[in-house]
Amino acid sequence: MISLDKIREISRASATKIVLLVIDGLGGLPNPETGKTELETADTPNLDALAAKSICGLADPVSPGITPGSAPGHLALFGYSPTSFNIGRGVLEVLGMDFNLKSGDIAARGNFCTVDKSGLIIDRRAGRISTEQNLNLCRLFDGLNISGVKIIVLPVKEHRLVAIFRGEGLDAELSDSDPQQVGILPKAITAKNTIARRTADIANQFIARAEEILAENYPVNMVLLRGFSSRPKLPTMREIYKLKAAAIADYPMYRGLAKVVGMDVLETETTLEDKFQTLKQNYTGYDFFFIHTKGTDAAGEDGDFDTKVKVIEEFDKALPSMTALLPDVIVVTGDHSTPALLKAHSWHPLPVLIHSKWCRPDRVNEFSESKCISGGLGRLPSTEIMLLAMANALKLDKFGA
Repeated sequence: MISLDKIREISRASATKIVLLVIDGLGGLPNPETGKTELETADTPNLDALAAKSICGLADPVSPGITPGSAPGHLALFGYSPTSFNIGRGVLEVLGMDFNLKSGDIAARGNFCTVDKSGLIIDRRAGRISTEQNLNLCRLFDGLNISGVKIIVLPVKEHRLVAIFRGEGLDAELSDSDPQQVGILPKAITAKNTIARRTADIANQFIARAEEILAENYPVNMVLLRGFSSRPKLPTMREIYKLKAAAIADYPMYRGLAKVVGMDVLETETTLEDKFQTLKQNYTGYDFFFIHTKGTDAAGEDGDFDTKVKVIEEFDKALPSMTALLPDVIVVTGDHSTPALLKAHSWHPLPVLIHSKWCRPDRVNEFSESKCISGGLGRLPSTEIMLLAMANALKLDKFGA
């Protein structure tokens, strides 16, 4: 992979526009009854028509066989090596909520969950409780003080929360308590270095206190924490690519990640139609747009094949309002696969299409896993998608003499 410093040298500003559409958890696995994935099952005439005018392929977010989290999956799409820039989920959630994260603060992403009488996790999401119930539960913990460290607890959405640890001498090099599996016990948080031992002890005390507070609150009777991190410093997309970039996303984690790489985060409502309207309203002000849709991933994690199909079809129906703007480059892909059959993220590569005046269309006429593998892009790392988008937008100078 070419270094970001080299990209910085050859990138140039121009009036051309790139739209990156990320369908979260897009990739799937075939339904045993039909032999088709969610994407192959969905009726997607607009995506298929766009694919027929594009160059297509399959992309690996991190590496073949590696199951990515959402942050690495998106960083790769923005052209950042996910193994070189590994950012904890907690800080991204917090930044996306416009919370004033101070120097020295440690943030973690949390789930309200359900454990049985033996302490085994039986539902990592506590049935996806309502955001209103989440808010009321967070108030029970917010402001706890453990060994001089204040713990700020904020609701995100449904079962998700963030915990911010604020005090002296904290370190984010901690393991997760969330094993991301059911049928086993939550993990004890451990320090990855000697400096972080005190922080690990405080985090474990917080979880024990949460367990006491929630003891009689079945099915929401435990908290899982993961992705401990402090605020990172990355080179921005403006510095690397000379882009004025904007993000159109309603979920805090993706808004936070966009901020970390220097995008302006535009206010928008939650439906895809709303997001495309936000794109239209701000179209003249930026030359790169990242647009995110979440419902496919949520349905996949719930094991709901039919709902994931429906969300993909809703995306397809809304697509013409975006393509009518005639962006110079359109990229459609996902950050990772979330097959409904697995009810979790997976290592499977993702379909990707790149459309522009300058692309070399292949013979793919259906946007799906089985068709895109025969496309002109072949199988490529997700980190290369950004370079291809820049090239198709004529935003890269020649490399070398």
